[in-house]
Amino acid sequence: MPKTRSSRTALIRAPFWLSVAAIWLLASPAMAEKSLTPHSAEYKVKISVLRGRLRTELRATDSGYEATHEIVATGISRLFAKGSIRETSHFAIAADGLLPTRYLSSDTLTRDKSRADLHFNWATGEVTGTVNDEAVQTILDNIVLDRVSLQYELMRDLLNGGPSEQYILFDIDKLKTLNVRIVGTKRIKVPAGSFDAIGIQHQAENSSRVTTLWCVEELGFLPVLIEQHRKGKLRVRASLRKYEPATT
Repeated sequence: MPKTRSSRTALIRAPFWLSVAAIWLLASPAMAEKSLTPHSAEYKVKISVLRGRLRTELRATDSGYEATHEIVATGISRLFAKGSIRETSHFAIAADGLLPTRYLSSDTLTRDKSRADLHFNWATGEVTGTVNDEAVQTILDNIVLDRVSLQYELMRDLLNGGPSEQYILFDIDKLKTLNVRIVGTKRIKVPAGSFDAIGIQHQAENSSRVTTLWCVEELGFLPVLIEQHRKGKLRVRASLRKYEPATT
Protein backbone atom coordinates (compact mmCIF):
# COMPACT_ATOMS: atom_id res chain seq x y z
CA MET A 1 0.00 0.00 0.00
CA PRO A 2 1.33 3.48 -0.79
CA LYS A 3 2.44 5.45 2.23
CA THR A 4 1.02 8.89 2.90
CA ARG A 5 2.77 12.11 3.77
CA SER A 6 0.58 13.06 6.70
CA SER A 7 3.69 13.93 8.71
CA ARG A 8 4.69 16.46 6.07
CA THR A 9 1.24 17.99 5.94
CA ALA A 10 1.09 18.45 9.70
CA LEU A 11 4.45 20.14 9.83
CA ILE A 12 3.66 22.45 6.95
CA ARG A 13 0.89 24.08 9.00
CA ALA A 14 3.69 25.75 10.98
CA PRO A 15 5.83 28.37 9.14
CA PHE A 16 7.11 26.13 6.36
CA TRP A 17 10.77 27.05 6.36
CA LEU A 18 10.90 26.44 10.14
CA SER A 19 9.30 23.02 9.66
CA VAL A 20 11.87 22.02 7.05
CA ALA A 21 14.71 23.25 9.23
CA ALA A 22 13.35 21.15 12.10
CA ILE A 23 13.11 18.06 9.89
CA TRP A 24 16.70 18.56 8.77
CA LEU A 25 18.06 19.02 12.29
CA LEU A 26 16.17 16.04 13.67
CA ALA A 27 17.68 13.67 11.12
CA SER A 28 20.20 11.41 12.92
CA PRO A 29 21.90 8.02 12.51
CA ALA A 30 19.23 6.50 14.76
CA MET A 31 16.62 7.49 12.18
CA ALA A 32 18.69 6.29 9.26
CA GLU A 33 16.85 4.73 6.32
CA LYS A 34 18.17 2.79 3.35
CA SER A 35 20.16 5.20 1.23
CA LEU A 36 20.62 5.73 -2.49
CA THR A 37 23.58 4.03 -4.18
CA PRO A 38 25.88 6.33 -6.19
CA HIS A 39 26.15 4.95 -9.71
CA SER A 40 26.26 5.67 -13.43
CA ALA A 41 23.84 4.30 -16.00
CA GLU A 42 23.30 4.46 -19.74
CA TYR A 43 20.01 4.05 -21.61
CA LYS A 44 18.99 3.56 -25.21
CA VAL A 45 16.39 6.26 -25.92
CA LYS A 46 13.67 6.77 -28.50
CA ILE A 47 11.79 10.10 -28.51
CA SER A 48 9.21 9.95 -31.33
CA VAL A 49 11.49 9.43 -34.38
CA LEU A 50 14.66 10.54 -32.59
CA ARG A 51 17.15 7.90 -31.48
CA GLY A 52 19.50 8.80 -28.68
CA ARG A 53 21.45 7.92 -25.56
CA LEU A 54 20.65 8.92 -21.99
CA ARG A 55 23.48 8.94 -19.49
CA THR A 56 22.75 9.37 -15.81
CA GLU A 57 25.08 9.71 -12.85
CA LEU A 58 24.41 9.95 -9.12
CA ARG A 59 27.30 11.17 -6.95
CA ALA A 60 27.51 11.57 -3.19
CA THR A 61 28.56 15.04 -2.00
CA ASP A 62 29.34 16.56 1.39
CA SER A 63 25.77 17.88 1.64
CA GLY A 64 23.85 15.07 -0.07
CA TYR A 65 23.88 14.08 -3.73
CA GLU A 66 24.37 15.46 -7.21
CA ALA A 67 22.53 13.81 -10.13
CA THR A 68 23.08 14.56 -13.80
CA HIS A 69 21.02 13.34 -16.77
CA GLU A 70 22.07 14.02 -20.36
CA ILE A 71 20.44 13.01 -23.66
CA VAL A 72 22.26 13.19 -27.01
CA ALA A 73 21.24 11.96 -30.45
CA THR A 74 22.87 8.84 -31.88
CA GLY A 75 23.19 7.23 -35.31
CA ILE A 76 21.43 8.89 -38.22
CA SER A 77 19.50 11.11 -35.80
CA ARG A 78 22.69 13.15 -35.36
CA LEU A 79 22.23 14.48 -38.90
CA PHE A 80 19.15 16.51 -37.92
CA ALA A 81 19.32 16.66 -34.10
CA LYS A 82 22.26 18.63 -32.77
CA GLY A 83 22.97 19.51 -29.18
CA SER A 84 21.84 17.85 -25.96
CA ILE A 85 19.40 17.97 -23.07
CA ARG A 86 21.34 18.20 -19.81
CA GLU A 87 19.82 18.46 -16.33
CA THR A 88 21.60 18.52 -12.97
CA SER A 89 20.03 18.43 -9.52
CA HIS A 90 21.76 18.99 -6.20
CA PHE A 91 19.76 17.72 -3.25
CA ALA A 92 20.11 17.04 0.45
CA ILE A 93 18.63 14.18 2.45
CA ALA A 94 16.24 15.03 5.28
CA ALA A 95 14.30 12.68 7.52
CA ASP A 96 11.16 13.18 5.45
CA GLY A 97 12.58 13.12 1.92
CA LEU A 98 14.84 14.83 -0.55
CA LEU A 99 15.32 18.61 -0.49
CA PRO A 100 16.54 20.05 -3.82
CA THR A 101 19.04 22.87 -3.35
CA ARG A 102 19.89 23.71 -6.96
CA TYR A 103 18.58 22.66 -10.37
CA LEU A 104 20.22 23.47 -13.72
CA SER A 105 19.02 22.56 -17.20
CA SER A 106 20.12 23.27 -20.75
CA ASP A 107 18.16 22.10 -23.79
CA THR A 108 19.93 22.71 -27.11
CA LEU A 109 18.47 19.59 -28.73
CA THR A 110 14.76 20.25 -29.20
CA ARG A 111 13.01 23.08 -31.04
CA ASP A 112 12.04 24.64 -27.72
CA LYS A 113 15.53 25.68 -26.68
CA SER A 114 15.61 26.47 -22.97
CA ARG A 115 17.88 26.90 -19.97
CA ALA A 116 17.28 27.27 -16.26
CA ASP A 117 19.25 27.87 -13.08
CA LEU A 118 17.16 27.60 -9.92
CA HIS A 119 18.06 27.78 -6.23
CA PHE A 120 15.84 26.24 -3.54
CA ASN A 121 16.27 28.18 -0.31
CA TRP A 122 14.57 26.16 2.41
CA ALA A 123 15.60 28.68 5.08
CA THR A 124 13.47 31.42 3.49
CA GLY A 125 10.95 29.11 1.79
CA GLU A 126 11.38 30.22 -1.81
CA VAL A 127 12.80 29.28 -5.21
CA THR A 128 14.79 31.94 -7.05
CA GLY A 129 16.79 31.93 -10.26
CA THR A 130 16.40 32.37 -14.00
CA VAL A 131 14.57 30.62 -16.82
CA ASN A 132 15.72 31.71 -20.28
CA ASP A 133 17.35 34.78 -18.64
CA GLU A 134 14.07 35.84 -17.02
CA ALA A 135 13.98 36.09 -13.22
CA VAL A 136 11.89 33.52 -11.33
CA GLN A 137 10.76 33.72 -7.71
CA THR A 138 8.24 31.31 -6.19
CA ILE A 139 7.15 30.76 -2.59
CA LEU A 140 7.53 27.20 -1.30
CA ASP A 141 4.50 26.19 0.75
CA ASN A 142 5.24 22.48 0.44
CA ILE A 143 8.18 20.14 -0.10
CA VAL A 144 8.78 20.09 -3.86
CA LEU A 145 11.05 18.19 -6.23
CA ASP A 146 12.63 19.10 -9.53
CA ARG A 147 12.46 16.89 -12.61
CA VAL A 148 15.66 15.00 -11.77
CA SER A 149 15.32 14.63 -7.99
CA LEU A 150 11.81 13.25 -8.51
CA GLN A 151 13.26 9.98 -9.83
CA TYR A 152 15.58 9.61 -6.85
CA GLU A 153 12.83 10.38 -4.36
CA LEU A 154 10.76 7.58 -5.91
CA MET A 155 13.77 5.25 -5.70
CA ARG A 156 14.43 6.23 -2.09
CA ASP A 157 10.79 5.74 -1.15
CA LEU A 158 10.76 2.29 -2.76
CA LEU A 159 13.81 1.40 -0.68
CA ASN A 160 11.94 2.45 2.45
CA GLY A 161 8.43 1.10 2.19
CA GLY A 162 6.87 2.49 -0.97
CA PRO A 163 5.95 5.73 -2.73
CA SER A 164 3.48 8.36 -1.61
CA GLU A 165 0.25 8.89 -3.51
CA GLN A 166 1.20 12.46 -4.46
CA TYR A 167 4.33 14.55 -4.99
CA ILE A 168 4.76 18.22 -5.84
CA LEU A 169 6.97 18.92 -8.88
CA PHE A 170 8.56 22.28 -9.67
CA ASP A 171 8.68 21.85 -13.45
CA ILE A 172 11.10 24.64 -14.51
CA ASP A 173 8.72 27.45 -13.51
CA LYS A 174 5.41 25.75 -12.67
CA LEU A 175 4.23 23.81 -9.65
CA LYS A 176 2.46 20.56 -10.52
CA THR A 177 0.76 17.94 -8.36
CA LEU A 178 1.72 14.44 -9.47
CA ASN A 179 -0.52 11.48 -8.71
CA VAL A 180 1.49 8.28 -8.23
CA ARG A 181 0.44 4.65 -8.26
CA ILE A 182 2.00 1.20 -8.42
CA VAL A 183 0.92 -0.60 -11.59
CA GLY A 184 2.23 -4.07 -10.77
CA THR A 185 5.30 -6.20 -11.31
CA LYS A 186 6.64 -8.01 -14.34
CA ARG A 187 9.75 -9.42 -15.95
CA ILE A 188 11.45 -6.74 -18.06
CA LYS A 189 14.01 -7.48 -20.78
CA VAL A 190 16.34 -4.62 -21.73
CA PRO A 191 19.82 -4.53 -23.32
CA ALA A 192 21.39 -4.74 -19.82
CA GLY A 193 19.58 -8.02 -19.10
CA SER A 194 16.30 -9.39 -17.73
CA PHE A 195 14.94 -8.14 -14.40
CA ASP A 196 11.93 -8.49 -12.13
CA ALA A 197 10.63 -4.93 -11.90
CA ILE A 198 7.93 -2.94 -10.14
CA GLY A 199 6.06 -0.33 -12.17
CA ILE A 200 5.62 3.18 -10.72
CA GLN A 201 3.41 5.52 -12.71
CA HIS A 202 3.02 9.27 -12.26
CA GLN A 203 0.79 11.81 -13.97
CA ALA A 204 0.29 15.51 -13.34
CA GLU A 205 -3.26 16.65 -12.66
CA ASN A 206 -5.06 17.77 -15.84
CA SER A 207 -2.30 16.31 -18.05
CA SER A 208 -2.51 13.62 -20.74
CA ARG A 209 1.15 12.69 -20.19
CA VAL A 210 1.74 9.51 -18.18
CA THR A 211 5.23 8.35 -17.18
CA THR A 212 5.95 4.78 -16.03
CA LEU A 213 9.24 3.72 -14.42
CA TRP A 214 9.97 0.00 -14.14
CA CYS A 215 12.30 -0.17 -11.13
CA VAL A 216 14.52 -3.06 -10.00
CA GLU A 217 15.25 -3.76 -6.33
CA GLU A 218 18.64 -5.37 -6.93
CA LEU A 219 19.80 -2.11 -8.58
CA GLY A 220 18.60 0.08 -5.72
CA PHE A 221 15.24 0.50 -7.52
CA LEU A 222 16.89 2.15 -10.50
CA PRO A 223 14.41 2.24 -13.41
CA VAL A 224 15.54 -0.16 -16.15
CA LEU A 225 12.73 0.96 -18.45
CA ILE A 226 11.11 4.39 -18.64
CA GLU A 227 8.05 4.94 -20.85
CA GLN A 228 6.08 8.10 -21.41
CA HIS A 229 2.68 8.10 -23.08
CA ARG A 230 0.75 11.15 -24.23
CA LYS A 231 -2.90 10.82 -25.17
CA GLY A 232 -2.43 7.05 -25.05
CA LYS A 233 0.47 6.98 -27.53
CA LEU A 234 4.05 6.01 -26.63
CA ARG A 235 6.23 9.11 -27.06
CA VAL A 236 9.38 8.30 -25.08
CA ARG A 237 11.08 5.01 -24.25
CA ALA A 238 14.41 4.58 -22.44
CA SER A 239 15.82 1.09 -21.84
CA LEU A 240 18.88 0.38 -19.69
CA ARG A 241 22.07 -0.63 -21.50
CA LYS A 242 24.62 -0.34 -18.72
CA TYR A 243 24.72 0.10 -14.92
CA GLU A 244 27.81 0.62 -12.79
CA PRO A 245 27.79 1.26 -9.04
CA ALA A 246 30.34 3.89 -8.05
CA THR A 247 33.62 2.63 -6.65
CA THR A 248 34.65 3.92 -3.24
